[in-house]
Amino acid sequence: MTAVETLTYPDPAAACDLASRNAERGALVTLFGTCTVEYEGRAASSLGPGDRHVMLKPDGAALVHTDEGQQPVNWQPPGCDHSVTVDDGTLVVRSTRSTPDESLEVAFETVAHAAAFDVSDSADLALTGTEADLKERILETPALVEEGFTPLATERETAAGAVDVYGEDSEGRTVVVELKRRRVGPDAVGQLGRYVEALERDLHADSEVRGVLVAPSVTDRARQLLARKGLEFVAVEPP
Repeated sequence: MTAVETLTYPDPAAACDLASRNAERGALVTLFGTCTVEYEGRAASSLGPGDRHVMLKPDGAALVHTDEGQQPVNWQPPGCDHSVTVDDGTLVVRSTRSTPDESLEVAFETVAHAAAFDVSDSADLALTGTEADLKERILETPALVEEGFTPLATERETAAGAVDVYGEDSEGRTVVVELKRRRVGPDAVGQLGRYVEALERDLHADSEVRGVLVAPSVTDRARQLLARKGLEFVAVEPP
């Protein structure tokens, strides 16, 4: 049976004890309450007070969710370090990493609920039509992106994260391909744009970097954003 520790409307000290102790031992920690969120890294963002759900995962990932959508409004990837402290009577959760240098700070005005769970999940999730399947299809048939496209690497690291497929077109220009197995919106366009900008900084100043989003379809807002950013879209279904 999964061990669970939970507190309702704890004071900052009690919430800090639960969160820091359990995060240190590798439990899944969740906090819900009114908080502000500050991010510093590839860019900077700030969220004013609001009711949000914060999750600290044993693999170092951190997620901040609001009451809308399935995607977190702020997040840190696996491999980050979590810390939980009380600063001037306020519970503060920090998630940081050094490569690249990023920090996410959540300051709780009030904590309505704090919990920790011992998580064990050994089952493998069987999926069909995954992004890995789509990647394999692109690597086997590069012309699905465009005639003359040549893949050179997969999961190429950049300052903005790992590029799904990195290659060049028939004219020798660098091409960044971002793969999605489902219909996507502006978030995917923003992600692709960050990869292109990171590679433009890394490569020679005269290098042209093209960004291509490959997915079954995109929303109207995503299509408009692609046009504004000078990025491209190719419709491909995963096998």
